[in-house]
Amino acid sequence: MLVFTPHIIHSMLNYKKLNLIIGWLICAIASTVYILTIESSVSFWDCGEFIACAYKLLVGHPPGAPMFLMTGRLFTILSPDNAAVMVNIMSALASGFTILFLFWSITHLTAKLYTFKDGECSVYEKIVIFACGAVGALAYTFSDTFWFSAVEGEVYALSSLFTAVVFWAMLKWEGEADKSYANRWLVLIAYLMGLSVGVHLLNLLAIPAMVLIYYFKKYKVTTRGLIYASAAAVVILAVTLYGIIPGVWTVGSWFELLFVNSFGFGYNVGLVFFTALLFVALAYAIYYTHKKAKALANTIVLCVTVLLLGYGSYAMVLIRSVANPSMDQNNPDNVFNLMAYLNRDQYGDRPLFTGPYFNAPTATAEDGGPVYAALNGRYEVVDRKTKVIYDKRFTTVFPRMFSSQGDHAQFYRTWNGGFKGRPVMSTNAEGKQERVMVPTFRENVSFFFTYQLGFMYFRYFMWNFVGRQNDMQGHGELLHGNWISGIPFIDNMHVGDQSKLPSSMAKNRSRNAYYFLPLLLGIFGMIFQYRRSKQNFSVVMLLFFFTGIAIVMYLNQNPIQPRERDYAYAGSFYAFAIWIGMGVALLAEFLKKYTKPAVAASVVAVAALAVPVQMAGQTWDDHDRSGRYLAHDFAFNYLQSCKPNGVLFTYGDNDTFPLWYAQEVEDIRTDIRIMNLSYASAEWYIEQMLHASYKSAPLPMSLTYDKIVGARRAIVLTQDRIKEPLDMKKAMDFVVSDDPGTMGRSSYRGQESINYFPSKTLRLEVNRDNAIAAGIISKDDKNILPYLDMPLNRTFMYRNYLAIIDLLANFSWTRPIHWGTTIPDSYNLGMDKYFVNEGIANLLVPERRQSNDGYGSYTNADSLYDKVMNLFMFRNLNNPKVYYDETCIRMLASYRNMFTRLTLALINEGKNDKAKDVLNKYLETFSKPEISYYYSAVAIVEALHMVSENDKANEISDALLKDASEQLAYFRSIPKYRSEVDRERNFALQNLAGLGQTARRYKQDDQEKKIVEILNLYK
Repeated sequence: MLVFTPHIIHSMLNYKKLNLIIGWLICAIASTVYILTIESSVSFWDCGEFIACAYKLLVGHPPGAPMFLMTGRLFTILSPDNAAVMVNIMSALASGFTILFLFWSITHLTAKLYTFKDGECSVYEKIVIFACGAVGALAYTFSDTFWFSAVEGEVYALSSLFTAVVFWAMLKWEGEADKSYANRWLVLIAYLMGLSVGVHLLNLLAIPAMVLIYYFKKYKVTTRGLIYASAAAVVILAVTLYGIIPGVWTVGSWFELLFVNSFGFGYNVGLVFFTALLFVALAYAIYYTHKKAKALANTIVLCVTVLLLGYGSYAMVLIRSVANPSMDQNNPDNVFNLMAYLNRDQYGDRPLFTGPYFNAPTATAEDGGPVYAALNGRYEVVDRKTKVIYDKRFTTVFPRMFSSQGDHAQFYRTWNGGFKGRPVMSTNAEGKQERVMVPTFRENVSFFFTYQLGFMYFRYFMWNFVGRQNDMQGHGELLHGNWISGIPFIDNMHVGDQSKLPSSMAKNRSRNAYYFLPLLLGIFGMIFQYRRSKQNFSVVMLLFFFTGIAIVMYLNQNPIQPRERDYAYAGSFYAFAIWIGMGVALLAEFLKKYTKPAVAASVVAVAALAVPVQMAGQTWDDHDRSGRYLAHDFAFNYLQSCKPNGVLFTYGDNDTFPLWYAQEVEDIRTDIRIMNLSYASAEWYIEQMLHASYKSAPLPMSLTYDKIVGARRAIVLTQDRIKEPLDMKKAMDFVVSDDPGTMGRSSYRGQESINYFPSKTLRLEVNRDNAIAAGIISKDDKNILPYLDMPLNRTFMYRNYLAIIDLLANFSWTRPIHWGTTIPDSYNLGMDKYFVNEGIANLLVPERRQSNDGYGSYTNADSLYDKVMNLFMFRNLNNPKVYYDETCIRMLASYRNMFTRLTLALINEGKNDKAKDVLNKYLETFSKPEISYYYSAVAIVEALHMVSENDKANEISDALLKDASEQLAYFRSIPKYRSEVDRERNFALQNLAGLGQTARRYKQDDQEKKIVEILNLYK
C-alpha cells in the first residue's frame, strides 16, 4: 500500500503544478459552496433591478454597471427561464474565482518571504506556502461580508473578481519585470481596470498598491523615493478617478454642444466625432512612441488607450437609452444626461476636505454653471447649478458632522454622549440673534474615529474576523448588529451578560462567534510579513488602507444609513485575508524550533485549517439562502393585490425592485404601471410615465417634459387665495400654466416667481360610469360620493407629490389607483379615508366605507380571502431549513398586517368559518417562531379567541410569555445600558399588557394569572 507522505508528494510534483492544482481545488470548493447557497430567486435591495436590467439590457440606477449587465446577459441566455438563478450563479462563480486569485496572490507573496536553497522549494516551504494560501483563501471564502455578496445578483462579487485579478496580474508582472514584453501585464491591468469601472469604481483603489509594487521592482528604495512613489500613487488614482473617467465626457460635451447648437447636427454627432478623434490621436501616439523607441511613453499611451476601451462599456448605457427601453433611469441618451448619470447628481453631494457643520446657516449661493437639456433639437439651458456658501464660522476642514437631513442632527447630538460644542451667534429665520452650539473640531474628528471609522468600518471588520452578534441593523444600540467573540468575559463587558440572553437571541442563526481566531492569525501574518519584507508588507497595507479606511474618509457617511454598508469594504477584508494566510507561516516558524520542519509545517497546516472550517460552521446556516423565495413571492403578491390595468404607487427599494424584476423578467402583471414616488421628483421619470409600457397604457398627466425639466415646478407652493375647494383638474391647469399671472413670488433657487395652488383644498370629481367600467367599484354600490376632497396641509410640496395630484386630476376614474401599504403615510395626501385594502395595496374608491378591520380602514374581505387562500404565494416561510434575515423579517410585517386585517374584517362581517381558515393559513405559513411572534401577535391571539380557538391562542401566548420574560430578565441585568434597551423593554411590556387584556376579555384566567405575575415582576 502506497502512503502519500509529504516527501513522496514533493518528489512527484513541482511547486508550480501544486500551486495550480491546489488553487483550482480551493476555487472548486468556494464555487460549490456559493452555488449551493445562492438565493433560489431574486433577492431584496438592488438585486431585482440588476437582474431585470441584465435580462433585457435596461438602464439601471446611476452610475450604472454596464459590464455587469452584459456579463449577466450572457448568463441569462443560457437559461432564460431561470434568469435570477443564472445571475446569482454568475456572482457565485465570480466569487469562487476571486478565491482562486486570492490563493495565488497569497502563495506568491508568501514565497517571496523565503530564500529557496539552490532555487528549490523544500518540503517544509511547500507545505507552509500552500497552507498559507489555503487558510487565507478559505477564511475569506467563509467570511460574513464576502459570502453575503457571493450568493445574490449584485455587482460586488464581480467587482471583487476584478480587484483580485488586477492585483494578481501585478504580482505576475513583478515576477517577469526583467523579461522582454513584461509590460504586457501592465497593459492587461489597464484594460481590466477600464472594464471594472463598468462594474464598480472600487477596483481603482488597488492602484496605489500596484504603484508601490512597480516602484520596489524598478527603483532603488529610499525614504525620499518612497514618499515620491506614494505621492505618485495618489496622483495616478486621482487623475484616473477625477480626470480620465469624467474628463472624456466633459470634453465630449464641448464637441457635442458645438456640433448640435452651432453646426445644426443631430444629437450625439459631436460625441461620436470626438470619440473617433480621440482614438485616432491615441493610435497615432502609439505608432509614434513605438517608432521612436520610447518604451515608457508607449506603455503609458497603450495603458490609457486600453483603459478607455474597457471604459467603453458605457457606450451600452447611451445606446440602450437612445432606444427608450422600459427602464431608462435618468434617460442618459445624450452626453449631458450621461454626465449627470455618471456623477450621480440625483444623490447630491457631500463635503470632503472643507465644508459646513450640520447646523450651518446659508450665507449665499454662487452660480455653479448651466444645466443643459435636449429640447427642440438643441441643448437649452433649463437650470443653473448652485454652489452654496456657508458662514465660515460654521465650517471646518475635514467636515464629518455635516448632514442636516432627517434625524441626523439629533444623532450627532446624542452619539457617544453627545457634544458640548462652542457657542456662535447667528441670525435665525425671524431675524433675531440666537446662540448656536457648533461642534468643535475635536468633536468633529471624534465623530470620525468613533462612528465613521469605529462603528461603520471596524465593527464590520470585527464581524468578519471575530464574530457577529446578529444581523439586526445597528445604529449604536446594545442589542443590534454589534461584534462579539464568543469569549464570555469579553462579550459581557461589550454587550452585556451573555449567560442571560433570551433563547431567541442566543439561538439566532446570525449569531456567529470566531473566538478571535481569524483576527489573531491575521495579526500573526502581519508580523511575519513585516519582519521578512517591509516592502511587501507596505504593498498589502496600502491595499488594506485604500480599500478600507480611505473609503471611509471618501464616503463621509452620514448617520442612520438605510442598510448596513459592510459590502463597500470587502476589498479591505480581502487584503486582511492575505495576512490570515501568512499567519500560518509564523506559527510554523515557531513550532519547527521543537520538531522537524516538515512535521511542524504539517501540524500547523492542519490546525490552521480548523479556523476557516470553524468559520464555515458558524456562518453557513445564516448565509445559506437556498430555498428562499420571499422577494419573488412578495413581488408577485404585491402585483396581484392590484386591480387590472391599475397604477401602483411604491416608494422604497424593496417594494419596487422585486416588482420590476417580476414584470421585466417573468412577465407578471405587466398591465400594472408602477410609479415609485421617490423617483417621481425627477423629470425624466415622469416623462417616461407618459409612454406605454408593455400592457400598461400611458399615464394621463399634464406634467410634460417641458413643464418640469430642470428646476421647473420642482417645488410648488400652496396658498388659500380661494377659500372653497377648487376642482383638482382646474388647479392642475393653473399650476402647469406658464402665464406669469399664475405665478407667486419666491426666492427658491434664485427664481423670482414660482407656481402655486391657489386653494388649500382640492376637489376630485367622481365619474361613476368610468369607475364601474374600470372595476374600481361595482354597479351595485349605493354610497358613491360625487367628489372627494383632498386637503393640502402643507405650505409647499415637491414634484413627487405634484405627480400624484396630476395623475388624480386627469385619470377620470378610468384606471384603478393603488397606494402600496409600504409607503410613508405622507404620500396618502389625506386620501386614505377613501382606501379599500386589497392585500399589500390600498385601492382608491369613490366612497367612504366604515372600518371593518380593526385598523381604522376597510378591507375587501371576500376578495382578499380568495387571494390569500388561492392565489398568493408564501413558499418556504414555514421551512425550518430556510433562513430569513432582518430585511426579510421586516418585509414580512406586510404579510402579518394583511392576515390580521383580513381576519378581523371577516369576523366583523360574521364570517367566522372563513376567519378560521385564514388563521389556520397564518399559523401554517408562519410556523417558524422567529418570524411568527411579536409582530401582530396580540391581534392574532385575540382573533383566535374570537373564533373559539383558545388552545391555539394560548399556545402562541405561552411562547410570547416565555420569550418576553427572558428578554425582561436580560434587560434587568444590564442597568448600565438601560436607556438603550428601554424601547425593547417597553415593547415586551406592551405585548404582555395586550395579552393580559385579551386573556381577561376571553376569561382565560390561568393565562391572565401568568401574565400578571410577569408584569408585576418586571414593571
